[in-house]
Amino acid sequence: MSTNHHKRLIITSGEPAGIGPDLCLMLANDSFPVQLVVAADPELLSHRARQLKLNVNLKTFNPDDHQPAQVGELIVAPLSLSKPCTPGQPDPANGQYVLDMLSYAAQGCMNGLFDGMVTGPVHKEVINNAGVPFTGHTEFLAEQTHTRKVVMMLATKGLRVALATTHLPLRDVADAITPESLEAVIRILDKDLKNKFGIAEPEVLVCGLNPHAGEGGHLGTEEIEVMIPVLDKLRQEGMNLKGPLPADTLFNPNYLESADAVLAMYHDQGLPVLKFKGFGKAVNITLGLPLVRTSVDHGTALDLAGSGKASPDSLLTAIDYALQAVKG
Repeated sequence: MSTNHHKRLIITSGEPAGIGPDLCLMLANDSFPVQLVVAADPELLSHRARQLKLNVNLKTFNPDDHQPAQVGELIVAPLSLSKPCTPGQPDPANGQYVLDMLSYAAQGCMNGLFDGMVTGPVHKEVINNAGVPFTGHTEFLAEQTHTRKVVMMLATKGLRVALATTHLPLRDVADAITPESLEAVIRILDKDLKNKFGIAEPEVLVCGLNPHAGEGGHLGTEEIEVMIPVLDKLRQEGMNLKGPLPADTLFNPNYLESADAVLAMYHDQGLPVLKFKGFGKAVNITLGLPLVRTSVDHGTALDLAGSGKASPDSLLTAIDYALQAVKG
């Protein structure tokens, strides 16, 4: 990690034809207590800045200089596009460019060049059309860091939601929640809330899988057969776990005011609530990695690229959470 008192975050600008480069350029409007380094093609940023009518001084990244950029400046770690880019028109020829910036950022975090990474939005279809199998940031970074198990958590002001399973068809969810997988997810969540967010004794609310948390076995037995034994075991170790609780009543102030995170059993159980509460000002956080990684909660918004209408709020939130984690 950085030895200077200024932390350093690497920001990947994502799909070059999307709003990622626009959002990165908007960072030059503010000052930060941390050095932000944007991985991108400088020519792309220069061209997009002219389109957006932004006067931004692009400075080439110097690893020996830890000073944060001044207002009006953007520090850039240069990578080269394979082909010139037109806003709103993604080209598979630049798919490898996107992966190269992710690899650069991950390796930089692993070797201590950066204290954490913040990822801009990518276009999975474009990368796959380039002939590179790609399911998402999370899986790619797990492979890059040789991490066997990671946990997806989204956060906004006043709410963190982690997932026991992620992108699975609903019919496969119950079979995917095994005692081993559930225990592994809870251990990662508890550890990272402590180590990356500085919460000494995190309280986690655990959603039941079934309606009414199974209603004593009348609406499903997963709570009784899988979840309760795991929760009891981890409580014996001192973890502060509440549940399994009915998901339809868990998300209310009586429960949430003292909780540090909610663990949902599947994607659409927990994330609709979080996105309703904070869409546009939420952040995606990958737990379990040997590095800090946060991300925006939106896509590439190809129709907004180069228009000046994109909002940097989610990127700013992702930077804030990354900074919290590297200080944690």
